[in-house]
Amino acid sequence: MTGVSEPVTRDGGVLDGFHIRQVPGDIGTEVSDFASEWDDVRFATRVWERQTDDGYQVDLRVHVMRGERLTDLAALRDFLAEYHERDPGDWPLVEFMHGDSAGLRDDSQAFWLAEPGVAVNVLVATDLADEGQLLPTALAVVAVSDQDDPASAGVVRLAPVRPPAD
Repeated sequence: MTGVSEPVTRDGGVLDGFHIRQVPGDIGTEVSDFASEWDDVRFATRVWERQTDDGYQVDLRVHVMRGERLTDLAALRDFLAEYHERDPGDWPLVEFMHGDSAGLRDDSQAFWLAEPGVAVNVLVATDLADEGQLLPTALAVVAVSDQDDPASAGVVRLAPVRPPAD
């Protein structure tokens, strides 16, 4: 026994082919899934939130994004800058490795390209970012070969992105 306690975590389930193997244990327990599309990119989103005196606070969001324009990390960064209404020239990002893929992060979000056309964006509330929960949570999001079996958390090649039918 080291005397240092490990942070409490829990499984976040499977979202659009990605197993969220751990989320911080102290995040809200209200969980919602959403499907949306923005600028020809399809989103599958899971949100964890908690009720507060003023309403609700979102603690954690995970987006799985699919779209032809997500060709490389630079294209993903440009897309997310536009989506999150950030000035790309004034967005201090630091590179990190997610498996064999490079990703980018700031204080409250991390994103990476799982493969061309498929990306993941993890966003945590400021208090969780201050506790160092962003990177461990992001690194725990992995592609799964079978969405019905989240225990098989091996990284696999996903189905190619198909253009929408005209």
